[in-house]
Amino acid sequence: MVYSDNGFFDEFGGKYVAEVLRRPLDELETAFKEAMQDKVFLEELKTIQRDYIGRETPLLHAETASRILGGAQIYIKLEGLANTGAHKINNAIGQCLLAKRMGKKRIIAETGAGQHGVATAAACAKLGLDCTIYMGEVDVRRQQPNVSSMEMYGAKVKSVTSGSRTLKDAVNEAMRDWAANPDTTHYCLGSALGPAPFPDIVREFQSVIGREVKRQAEERNLDIVALIACCGGGSNSIGFFAPFIEEKTPRLIAVEAGGIGPGQGENASRMTGNASRNGILQGYKSRFLLDDDGQTLPTRSISAGLDYCGIGPQLAALGKKGRIEFTSALDKEVLDAIKFFAKNEGVLFAMESAHAGVEAIKLAPALPKDKAIIINMSGRGDKDIFITCPVFRPEEWKQFLLSELKRLEENKDIHNAESMK
Repeated sequence: MVYSDNGFFDEFGGKYVAEVLRRPLDELETAFKEAMQDKVFLEELKTIQRDYIGRETPLLHAETASRILGGAQIYIKLEGLANTGAHKINNAIGQCLLAKRMGKKRIIAETGAGQHGVATAAACAKLGLDCTIYMGEVDVRRQQPNVSSMEMYGAKVKSVTSGSRTLKDAVNEAMRDWAANPDTTHYCLGSALGPAPFPDIVREFQSVIGREVKRQAEERNLDIVALIACCGGGSNSIGFFAPFIEEKTPRLIAVEAGGIGPGQGENASRMTGNASRNGILQGYKSRFLLDDDGQTLPTRSISAGLDYCGIGPQLAALGKKGRIEFTSALDKEVLDAIKFFAKNEGVLFAMESAHAGVEAIKLAPALPKDKAIIINMSGRGDKDIFITCPVFRPEEWKQFLLSELKRLEENKDIHNAESMK
């Protein structure tokens, strides 16, 4: 595994933080490096991965989709079958176990789509840790099923009302909390970004995906042409790509959120967008969507998990080198990909993961039939029901919501009547 050079990946990365955070970051880096050499820690992590997360996750041959599209054979790494429904649990369990080893009693985290929040809340419940999740008000509204799950696991969900009220602002609030409570609290950052050592930590705990894929592909003697993953901050993509980075093949393709178009504020394309610039934000240097004054621009994506203005520093460096190819998918294409794989493979992609599905649909027909493309389905689409149903079944969904509201009102009246007796 290739680690950063003193926190940097070429020109990107670093530890641009206030002095109050330097000590907890240095302590975390030391603890992480020691833990990764500790056989007892690694064996406990492996056991939890097997018994609690459900590793290894399957590699599905999408036979029908491959036949319909023609060309290369498509395979899907079903991370959505991991406990809590997405890849985020890999990192959450790893970091929470590390925090417990360090003697921390309280975990805080940020979340966008909610999957990292759910995973962190579940990990804390499993390991007996107090949990607080920061989530932008916009994301709280559009991801209520995940908010409910976090609370079921015992976490406190704090709605962030500042700024754009999305993932960027949730990160800011979590960083402020950590700065105020470094001795008792660990910040479980959900993506492979932020100040060092977080990019290394998150990649390492997520690289279990790539290691499994490499072994599964070798067992089936697959000739892999491309690995494709969606890319917001980049935790699923860098974990998926990690064991292949130092090799010349296969192609590594990261798909960003194209939103509704190429204009400023219409997408979240940091590597392929026309507003992408080098910058320093939230403790690290990378590529961000910034205006001429260096201020972050609004982002837009149908997927909350990709709706972020920056990208992990290692991904930015590998993109600049050309080892990772970056592309983007429009919201409309994403919805079409969700329907395609659901209908033809019985697999319901999360909005985020479906961005990778879009690229596979485009790429497969142009490649030979004896070659393989592997998609990382980083999460399943249960959480997106409040977004997809109004698009796919607008009238039926409207009637369902109206009937639910009526039922709630009726139940309230019954409960009130009972309480008066």
